[in-house]
Amino acid sequence: MNRTGDASFKGHLSLFVAYIIFGLSAPIAKSAMAQGGIDPLTLIFFRVAGAAVLLWGASLLAPRERVKKRDLLLLTGASMFGITLNQLSYITGLSKTSPVDASLIATLGPIVTMLVAAVYLKEPITFKKILGVLVGAGGVFLLILTGVQMVNGESHLYGNLLCLASSLSFALYLTLFRDLVRRYSSVTVMKWMFLYATIICAPICYRSVWSIDYGALSATTYWKLAFVVCCATFFSYLLLPVGQKRLRPTIVSMYNYLQPMVGSGAAVAMGLDTFGWAKGVSALLVFLGVYIVTLSKSRAQLEAEKNRTFATNE
Repeated sequence: MNRTGDASFKGHLSLFVAYIIFGLSAPIAKSAMAQGGIDPLTLIFFRVAGAAVLLWGASLLAPRERVKKRDLLLLTGASMFGITLNQLSYITGLSKTSPVDASLIATLGPIVTMLVAAVYLKEPITFKKILGVLVGAGGVFLLILTGVQMVNGESHLYGNLLCLASSLSFALYLTLFRDLVRRYSSVTVMKWMFLYATIICAPICYRSVWSIDYGALSATTYWKLAFVVCCATFFSYLLLPVGQKRLRPTIVSMYNYLQPMVGSGAAVAMGLDTFGWAKGVSALLVFLGVYIVTLSKSRAQLEAEKNRTFATNE
């Protein structure tokens, strides 16, 4: 495998693992809030503060990187869109809407990212990109619509709007801060982003954090919190920049489609659902959509082809 192919493989593998964990974290976080006695703001603070502690600890073992003052300022913006607004809106929205609605809205992420990348990065909206996004979205729509009868929660407009805001926030992060993320290691980028997120979230969440009766929480709730903090935040967010450095924003955002797929698979494994033809077709469409978008050409590739054609005609 050549260097470019190896880098691309690492990017896809990192995102694949990260979004599988994200998919598992959605039902775990939902159950921690619905059954474990944890409210959304407390969960958000534990998530960002716990990850910040782990990341700064990990940075002591990693090669030290000097971050430019200008980039420290930019990292505050990256933290705001990629973590603070994203988590505040998603976790709060998840607590006020059904998992089905939240999963459905998450599928809009690739479409939003494609549009933002087209405006900000001048990335072309090609036929393959549109086809890939629509094919992947079709797979998730099929999965969700055939599983509506499993949902017990009610849908609320406020929660849906918050989940939509979360998708928009993360799409802006993937696009606007792509070059910043590529300049530093994953540990360096994420330790600063989560530190800023903790500072911003502290005054918003402190009342909820102090009001929890921690002695009354079950061991299961603490294990769920540990999973959300250590796996779904610390580990997964370390993997995200690996994919961001090697793949285009539209391709990165396509991995959003894995989250509802993983949630469905977890339900099957736990005996809460069965695997039928609809889930098989959904899985096929999701991975086919990711593959089609991967085949689409970036602006740099199109410009290189144009230059080669121009040079040949001269």
